[in-house]
Amino acid sequence: MTDLLTMAGVHTHIGRYHILHGVDLVVPEGQTTMLLGRNGAGKTTTLRTIMGLWPASSGEISLAGARIEKMATPDIARLGVGYVPESMAVFSDLTVKENLILAARDGPLDDARLEWIFGFFPALRRFWLSRAGLLSGGQKQMLSIARAIVEPRKLLLIDEPTKGLAPAIIGALIECFAEIKRSGATILLVEQNFHVAQKIGDTVLVMDNGRIVHRGGMAALADDTALQERLLGLSLEAHQ
Repeated sequence: MTDLLTMAGVHTHIGRYHILHGVDLVVPEGQTTMLLGRNGAGKTTTLRTIMGLWPASSGEISLAGARIEKMATPDIARLGVGYVPESMAVFSDLTVKENLILAARDGPLDDARLEWIFGFFPALRRFWLSRAGLLSGGQKQMLSIARAIVEPRKLLLIDEPTKGLAPAIIGALIECFAEIKRSGATILLVEQNFHVAQKIGDTVLVMDNGRIVHRGGMAALADDTALQERLLGLSLEAHQ
């Protein structure tokens, strides 16, 4: 198994606040790695540091063996990294179509790729020419994910995609992520819904106070209630 993404001794400061305290992690290629932890543990900061949105103060970040911790965010994106922030961050004044056109860096929208996306998120077809700001929260989340996958990506960084969504939409997301993984992409996913984490995760990393405190198989964590409660404060069953 090849490691696509690695972080070694990464520290991140935001102003006077020291958020990441020597993060060490490995994300295997072709797998879905869940990044779990209590609120404020440093999960979002980890994703934003990988993406170059918040620069690492020290340490090394490598993608497919190449160092990226000093690179600008657009250059990291050009290496095949897609990012879905918790805030969704769609362009509200642009249509669904225009949002996806902007995300398609390599040229015109691919019709076959769009049909594949519409299969998971049919609402995007219905609202194709509507302003993104008029979409519901769930539809904006669909659009945010669609932008990240409108072209094939090597690595997807996804921050709490199911937060506040209806069960039917969550089901579509689970199917989408499974298909993305089958297509060969690697996913690092922050998720508070542990039922979803159990469904789609291959490996798991648990953060606490800006450090990785556990790494292993998702199935092993799902089977160990005592470990769940020690690491996360609640068992997976309490979140289903």
